[in-house]
Amino acid sequence: MSKFSKEDILRMADEENVRFIRLQFTDLMGIIKNVEIPVTQLTKALDNLMMFDGSSIEGFVRIEESDMYLYPDLDTWVIFPWTPEKGKVARLICDVYNPDGTPFAGDPRGVLKKVLKEAEDLGFTDFNIGPEPEFFLFKNDEKGEPTLELNDKGGYFDLAPTDLGENCRRDIVLELEDMGFEIEASHHEVAPGQHEIDFKYADAVTTCDNIQTFKLVVKTIARKHGLHATFMPKPLFGVNGSGMHANMSLFRENNENAFFDPDTENQLSETAMQFLAGTLKHADAFTAITNPTVNSYKRLVPGYEAPCYIAWSMRNRSPLVRIPSSRGISTRIEVRSPDPAANPYLAMAALLAAGLDGIRNEMTPPEETNRNIYAMDEEERDAEGIKALPATLKEAINALKKNEVITKSLGEHALEHFVEAKEIEWDMFRTQVHPWEREQYMSTY
Repeated sequence: MSKFSKEDILRMADEENVRFIRLQFTDLMGIIKNVEIPVTQLTKALDNLMMFDGSSIEGFVRIEESDMYLYPDLDTWVIFPWTPEKGKVARLICDVYNPDGTPFAGDPRGVLKKVLKEAEDLGFTDFNIGPEPEFFLFKNDEKGEPTLELNDKGGYFDLAPTDLGENCRRDIVLELEDMGFEIEASHHEVAPGQHEIDFKYADAVTTCDNIQTFKLVVKTIARKHGLHATFMPKPLFGVNGSGMHANMSLFRENNENAFFDPDTENQLSETAMQFLAGTLKHADAFTAITNPTVNSYKRLVPGYEAPCYIAWSMRNRSPLVRIPSSRGISTRIEVRSPDPAANPYLAMAALLAAGLDGIRNEMTPPEETNRNIYAMDEEERDAEGIKALPATLKEAINALKKNEVITKSLGEHALEHFVEAKEIEWDMFRTQVHPWEREQYMSTY
């Protein structure tokens, strides 16, 4: 049942003096795009008649087949609270369709919906996700361009005056709440200038919509404070990077958490253990999706709390997957590797596909790892069968291309264009001469 009808939206637009509507969608790289229309065109948009040029969007289509249509999801209607009184701006998130009325294979939101249908066919009514996106705040210069100067020297859970980002973070929370978010926590993270705002879990599509909205709000409000917010995974050497842990659970009818079984020793169901096994098996392949930039792999290194090794634990935070202690309806599996540069729709589709494969094939996970993996040497890790995550974007892309489960979840179009873009990105990085190299070698050689 939809929250809003077309009539509801037209009425609210009129009552709230909405003058423009952003028809928003996401490209394959996870970048938010939009077509802005005047309110006079809203009826046309609600009838799925708004067209745009798909050839100009990264990973979409060639110029000779460029016509695309935007189908608004009425439940995503929201009026931006920071827009001027003389004419407000509203937003609708859209699915992308071909002219013949079929879903466009390169639409990340559509990719996620396709994998969710596979979960439904296995008897699961919901795939719920609670994300934990982190970000850094840097000062802008006099031209409004970002600098590398942090706006605070705070640490984990610090308060003002050490945490000078507190006012900005509070304003972000207030704006998000005005837009319907249920904020669960807001705090300074480990690194100076680093912050985390957690919002309540929801079904997968809604969560991914919320992540994209969250990024937009954070950047917009930060700029009002003279700051630049970045979701770059590792903007600074020597401090923790930014992650986006994904807390996942599958539900059956009657709001039954399929991961919970009160009769097992750890109260995890057979379904949960199978999902966990699939997650671990396909981790090297989905890493290209959950950690999609060259910079992502500067975060996935020992010493900064980010996972580097494919293992799981109930308590230990060094493995890739942790099972939080909550049980009952809150039973969930936390994958700790994703970062906020990921396209959320593709990342959650890949994670779900991995877990579903474990369920279909009744996989059994390896033994739980309760030692600090960072303190283990290579021989000890090998003895326990603990493999490392890919160390570079190139390694991750190669693992992705060899994995039938994750490539199938993306579909041929999305896979081809994603891999092509990422291989270009890797080659640009690989052939570039970086300042570190000049510092190390110019005088020595």
